[in-house]
Amino acid sequence: LSELEALMERMKRLQEDKEDEEASQEEMATRFEKEKKESLLVISGGICAFPVPLSFDDEIVSTDVSRYIEDPGFGYKDFARRGEDHLPTFRAQDYTWENHGFSLVNRLYSDIGHLLDEKFRMVYNLTYNTMATHEDVDTTTLRRALFNYVHCMYGIRYDDYDYGEVNQLLERSLKVYIKTVTCYPERTTKRMYDSYWRQFKHSEKVHVNLLLMEARMQAELLYALRAITRHLT
Repeated sequence: LSELEALMERMKRLQEDKEDEEASQEEMATRFEKEKKESLLVISGGICAFPVPLSFDDEIVSTDVSRYIEDPGFGYKDFARRGEDHLPTFRAQDYTWENHGFSLVNRLYSDIGHLLDEKFRMVYNLTYNTMATHEDVDTTTLRRALFNYVHCMYGIRYDDYDYGEVNQLLERSLKVYIKTVTCYPERTTKRMYDSYWRQFKHSEKVHVNLLLMEARMQAELLYALRAITRHLT
């Protein structure tokens, strides 16, 4: 099977398995913890920790971004240290964007919550119902896996989501690309972009980038707004 056909087959099989039997809460929690720990190993200082089909690290360009920032040391850091047995988890049902963050940010800055919510929903729901040359395809499962994987990298867990889907739908080279774009965008190369989903259209791969950026922004907002809520209460 081609990469595309294999991905569509996995999506179909996941949907059938979901209809036949749902995983228990304990199983889903275990799968999340496994995915969360593995996400810490995807990239270390821009070098792939996983064996991937292509070697990306030799293409990373040292971009001088110091002219654009005041603090050269400011950048992404993993939310936990590698090797820790108990990594912190942000349980989404305890503080969600829809039920908590949205109303708080509107209080702090009138109407900004509506604008952000519209932006999140538009990007998340955007679809032409296509996958490369295939039409009338429901891509909901794939879009949710991309969005939730970014939140997983930030330690955010949704109790109603089976993170086994992430591992089945997102191959390792794509995970490397996701973490690089999300956490180290200045290190992203064209070769990395070209290496995954080779049969997909550019518009579909650009949509992936939009999903990653909005997922990261929402994750950052959730942490910040939860901290503000705790301070106010």
